[in-house]
Amino acid sequence: MIKFNRLTLVAAAEVVADFKSHSDMAVLEVQWGIDGRCDASSKPARVASLAKIAIDEEIDAITEHGLVPLGRALIETAIEAPPKTKASPEWTRLIAGLRFDGFELVEDQTDGEADFPWRSGRTRSSLKLVRMLPTAIPELDFREAESEVVMLMDRHGLTVTKGHLKHALSAFGRGEWASANGALRNFYESYLNEIADRLGYIGPQDSKARRDFLGQLNPPFLLSDYNEWNINNQKPQYIQGLMSRMHPHGGHPGLSEEEDATFRLQINLVTARLLLRRFDQRSP
Repeated sequence: MIKFNRLTLVAAAEVVADFKSHSDMAVLEVQWGIDGRCDASSKPARVASLAKIAIDEEIDAITEHGLVPLGRALIETAIEAPPKTKASPEWTRLIAGLRFDGFELVEDQTDGEADFPWRSGRTRSSLKLVRMLPTAIPELDFREAESEVVMLMDRHGLTVTKGHLKHALSAFGRGEWASANGALRNFYESYLNEIADRLGYIGPQDSKARRDFLGQLNPPFLLSDYNEWNINNQKPQYIQGLMSRMHPHGGHPGLSEEEDATFRLQINLVTARLLLRRFDQRSP
């Protein structure tokens, strides 16, 4: 069953409340089989009740697409929002949450039936929820990655690094892409520095020197056989390459800030999980 995170479901409920009236939401609750369970005293109260049910309970709701989990039904309703709602902070949070869950919205155009035989049908445009990555490939659940990364940081007391990740995720959830990118750079550099210090690095306060130390340990922590690190700076190096990718200069045509921030978050979580697992295995 598809599980959406709290940010996604709360934002979806807020989006729905932005363009649906109390009466409209009451009808949806009847359709979804949860009528009478949401606090109708105010829109915020209704949002909180609806989101809590979707988060805490495994309920299937009837929609035009058949039976789907309540959370999915809520999201499918939210993405029908009009342009005015799509300019709101709630919509930004919804998109950020969906991307963290591994989904994105794509425009889907379908041909409608003509009103009269001599007229061509109207093209209907709508948003469609699609997976960004295949479901069958393990290790690609970014919420799972975040959970394991946080668990490993807690286990080894990497509090500074954890703070950088927390700031990155918080900024990403608010749609503040530049702030998220900056915090992710700090996160990446911080855990490599902390790992080097824990494994015995003594020297200048220099991140490049620490990465070189990790590559020259015996046995090495960063593996030259996998092109993670190499004493020859001219050879391909994943660790330094990702560091460079995290420090680009200016925007790039054809790539939105949102797409770039999503890529950085995803690749950073997967890389951090790999390296923090490796550190965990080497720790006494």
